[in-house]
This record gives sequence, structure tokens and C-alpha cells, in this order.
Amino acid sequence: MPEDLSAAKALYMGMEVVIAVSSVIGNVMVVWAVKINRSLRDTTFCFIVSLALADIAVGALVIPLAITISIGLQTHFYSCLLVACTVLVLTQSSILALLAIAIDRYLRVKIPTSYKRVVTPKRAGIAVFVCWTVAFIVGLTPMLGWNNLHNLQRTNGSIGPDLIVTCQFENVISMEYMVYFNFFGWVLPPLLFMLIIYSEIFYMIHKQLNKKVSSHSEPNKYYDKELKLAKSLALVLFLFAVSWLPLHIMNCITLFCPECEKPMFLIFIAILLTHGNSAVNPIVYAFRIKKFRTAFQRIWKQYFCCKEAPPPESQPSERLDNNHYIAAAVAVADPPEPALEHNV
Repeated sequence: MPEDLSAAKALYMGMEVVIAVSSVIGNVMVVWAVKINRSLRDTTFCFIVSLALADIAVGALVIPLAITISIGLQTHFYSCLLVACTVLVLTQSSILALLAIAIDRYLRVKIPTSYKRVVTPKRAGIAVFVCWTVAFIVGLTPMLGWNNLHNLQRTNGSIGPDLIVTCQFENVISMEYMVYFNFFGWVLPPLLFMLIIYSEIFYMIHKQLNKKVSSHSEPNKYYDKELKLAKSLALVLFLFAVSWLPLHIMNCITLFCPECEKPMFLIFIAILLTHGNSAVNPIVYAFRIKKFRTAFQRIWKQYFCCKEAPPPESQPSERLDNNHYIAAAVAVADPPEPALEHNV
């Protein structure tokens, strides 16, 4: 192996370890924050927890497997295929969680007065279950036959009767599956749909804010908070797209231009971007969402610095905030404002 390639692989593995540790710690903090803070036990944050669990699995499971694969171990074809499919399942669950979050935010702005009746905790739980079920179906499709086994068997000497291969993603996963089914079918359309949803959310919020005469009215505060949270979640979506599109573009190059050379360092960068996305979301929550920031500080002070922290019950209740917004909106006259519910 060339010396520069060995150095690149060593650097890649070191960065993978840093990303794995950061991803696990950061997303465990997200789940922990939701557990200790009642105001975060909300349908939107239910989907955020689902996203965090997928990111924890990336740090604890996928990245160690990716490091193992990068060594180029000789393994059974289906063992390597299962490792690759695990990555696909977690990626798809992240995309569907982001889609569920976008739809949830849209309903909050579109039907604020009836949102609670439409989006119940039970329905949110069903939505999370559906997202993970679809993710498993999409991600495990190569295990059902849409893989590279037949291509390897047709190529003399590529694989023997014992089905032992050099475990690399492109050796076992069909690029037709990755491009036509995964990217064009289950990655790109949801991303475009979410772009449309967030555009509509921002349009509706700005439209409502422009209607209000007083910038200090309670309905305005509701839409101001919705706008701030929508920006934060749209940033999460943007970072996801930036992190994953380069690798999918490289897959398209592999399929449509097989003779085109792909430098190894670009492949390493694309892989690191996809894994790094799992570590960046908690940072976005900490800097952009006050309730997460407060919960993180409480966890740090109480459990790591061994300092006294106010109990969760002493924090302002979101239920009280809801009633406050509703009462204020009902009290507004000429014309009356719709009752608004707000949980985030």
C-alpha cells in the first residue's frame, strides 16, 4: 500500500473515532434532555428522539463497522452485505424522521387551533413506527436479492463458491439499487418535499406576522417562536442534505461513468461527511433551541460537575404556556385572534 494512502487511511480512522464518540455522547444528551424536561416531551421532539437514536446507532455501530470495512477484511458476502444494509436502514430512518418533523411543523402553523386534536401522542408514536418500518424495508432490500452477488459470480475469479469477498460497500451493494431505488426513490424526493414544506412554513409564518398590528401581541410571540424553531429544524435538514448528497453524487458517477476515476481522499471525505452529520445535530439543538440548551446545562452541572440543579418541575410548564397563549388569543378582539397552542 502506498505510504500516502496509508497515512490517509490512518487519518480517516482517527477522525471516524472522534465522530463516533461525539455522536454517541451528543445524541445520548439529546435523549436525556427530553427525558428530564417535561416541556420537551412533545410530538416534534418525539421525532427528534427517533433521529437521535438513529445517530447513536451510527456512532456506536456503523462507524466501527465502517472502520473495519476500510481495512479490507475478507468476509462472507452476506455478512458484508448486512453491514452495508445497516447503514442504509439508519440513513433512511433519519430521512423519514426529518420528513415527519417537517410535516409536524407544517401542521402546527397551518392548523394551530386544532393541532392537538389532529396530532396526538398515539399518532406520533404510530408515525415513528411507520418510519422505522419503511426504513428497514428500504434498507434491507439488497438482502432480498438486489445486490452484486450475480455480477461477482459472472466475473471470473471475483468470488468463489464459499462466497468470500473483500468487504467493501461497492463490492456488495448494487449501484443500480443505490441510484435508481435509494437516491432517486427514497432520498431525493423526500428532500425536495421537505424543501417545499419549509418554504410553505416560512411563507405562512411571515404572512401571519405581517397581519399583526402589534409586534408584542401573544399571537405574534407564538409565530415568532414557530419561526425560530422552524429555522433551526430547517438548518438540520440543510446540514443533512450537504452531508449526504456528495456520496450519492459519487454513486451516480460510479453508475453512469464507470471509467471515471474517483480519488480515494474524496471518498474518505464523503464518508466522513455522512457520519459527521450524526454528531452535528446536538450542536445545532444546543445553540439554536433554548430548551435543549437549558437541559444540557442542567445535565452537565448536576451529573458531571456534581452541582445542585433545579428540579425539572421548577422549570416553566409548557402546559401553562399553552393556556397563556390560548387565553391571550381569545381575549383579543376586533378582529378576534384564533386560539393558539404552542409546545416548543
